Amino acid sequence: MSESVVRSERRGPVAVVTMNRPDYRNAQNSAMTYALDDAFTEAVNDPEVKVIVLAGEGKHFSAGHDIGSPGRDADQSFDRRAVMWWDHVDRAGGDQRFARESEVYLGMCRRWREIPKPMIASVQGACIAGGLMLAWVCDLIVASDDAFFADPVVRMGIPGVEYFAHPWVLGPRAAKEVLFTGERFTVQQAKEWGMVTRIVPRAELEERTLELAEKIAGMPQFGLALAKKAVNQAEDLMGLRSGMDSVFGLHHLAHAHNAETSEDSLGGQSARSMRDANKGA
Repeated sequence: MSESVVRSERRGPVAVVTMNRPDYRNAQNSAMTYALDDAFTEAVNDPEVKVIVLAGEGKHFSAGHDIGSPGRDADQSFDRRAVMWWDHVDRAGGDQRFARESEVYLGMCRRWREIPKPMIASVQGACIAGGLMLAWVCDLIVASDDAFFADPVVRMGIPGVEYFAHPWVLGPRAAKEVLFTGERFTVQQAKEWGMVTRIVPRAELEERTLELAEKIAGMPQFGLALAKKAVNQAEDLMGLRSGMDSVFGLHHLAHAHNAETSEDSLGGQSARSMRDANKGA
């Protein structure tokens, strides 16, 4: 695991996994994604770990996918873990993008959602687009009172991020408002919609998240795993998994359309233009 982009530490029965690219608002490049997978695997395999906390170093939890930092590594190959498709680096066009996003985004997130230990996202500041995906694979979200959220990728002509859980996490009406406007929504709105579990003062975020994790850790481990699986299965019966499959196809249709009609597969958008459009988040 690369310590430069992810830190992992044990605090009693709790494994705290921290994204560590604060200079880039914890934008997710592939190196970070695979480092997260290493850390989660280590926590799952450690019998003393009962609960996993996912956090972000610095002012913001995560600004989403890395589409513009010096560490962007979309052209590099990593040892694949999700193995939903072949490696992307020697492919072209839609084949390349579909292969990479099947592995790094949809595939990884689906695997993390099924981790048999409770996961808590500890969210402060910005949680944007791909940042939502990381928070949504967690079972609970504890957010600071300065947290804010958005999925502005419709500005790219794309119908939402790859792990398309919006209707299940937010409800259909709120999901449409979030996608149609691309605007930020507040932590209070996120709590009202049922996405955020608890809101706490920013200065108390770490402490209060660990308190919740330690309380959960007092429950029987196998019981926790079965309870998590029961709720996840119920969500899947409500269409979450098949819905994601269908929207992933629409997502890649949008990329292909952009590539044919505009500057690139992102509709000419950049990290800066997306940030400026989203009120300078």
